[in-house]
Amino acid sequence: MINVSVIVTTFNEEENLPRCLKSLRYFDEVIVVDSHSKDKTIFIASKLGARYETFQWKGGYPKKRQWCLDYIKIKHDYILFIDADEEMTPEVVAELIQLNYKKAGYFLRAKNCWKGKVLHHGLQNNKLVLLHKDKLEFPVVKDLGEFCMGEMEGHYQPVLKPKHKKESIGQIEHSIHHFSYSNEKSWQERHLRYAKWEVGMIGSGAYPVEDTKWREFLKQRFRKMPARGVIAFLHSYVLKKGFLDGRAGFEFARSRYRYYKMVSHFLNANTGQGIDAALDS
Repeated sequence: MINVSVIVTTFNEEENLPRCLKSLRYFDEVIVVDSHSKDKTIFIASKLGARYETFQWKGGYPKKRQWCLDYIKIKHDYILFIDADEEMTPEVVAELIQLNYKKAGYFLRAKNCWKGKVLHHGLQNNKLVLLHKDKLEFPVVKDLGEFCMGEMEGHYQPVLKPKHKKESIGQIEHSIHHFSYSNEKSWQERHLRYAKWEVGMIGSGAYPVEDTKWREFLKQRFRKMPARGVIAFLHSYVLKKGFLDGRAGFEFARSRYRYYKMVSHFLNANTGQGIDAALDS
């Protein structure tokens, strides 16, 4: 068994949760932290042997992941946060078994699964989700008034606590799987929320500063670029060789273009262009 405590944050995840939990069977402790789901999430968690905790957001900080660090009794020093629409892979399991756990935390990549196909190229998420519970924390961000921002920390990375600022962050070499597309309606609804949130964060300058200087530099530059949709498409499809994944690689890269068209639409709301036209253009 891997001596890492895995935390899966959920809300109405009956569709994704079985696949996720079954992939975590090699971890010594698995905890599902749920926000009062109305579907079978709780039943599935219990049936598949996960410990179950309930989260009730009070409208401020700490938000959900930091609340887990602050208030849940956790068996191991290292915690892995994983989303219900993600799946552990044998390659990552093997790497974590051999890992020396000398760093304060580790970034972990996720290969996107688009309409059932694992994409081996194109954009991959890379998040700081394996962390020592005493050395990292999620930053308090001035996002409580932003549209579509709720109980979860946004796309923010945890940061080193002040007394651990000199410690280093590592990188897990292999990737888990992220099931980024279930159907068109859910994809569009989810990314509309993300786009409205991102526009608010850009407008208010509320994005937290990344601990890693090169990530902060790249993100700052990208937010200021014109034609971000085209750049995002070319980055995934050409620079990251998404074309090698065939039609699925093209469709995924195009989804990045469509997302930033949403962002541009909300940034330029006074143009009168409808969101459907923005998505189709």
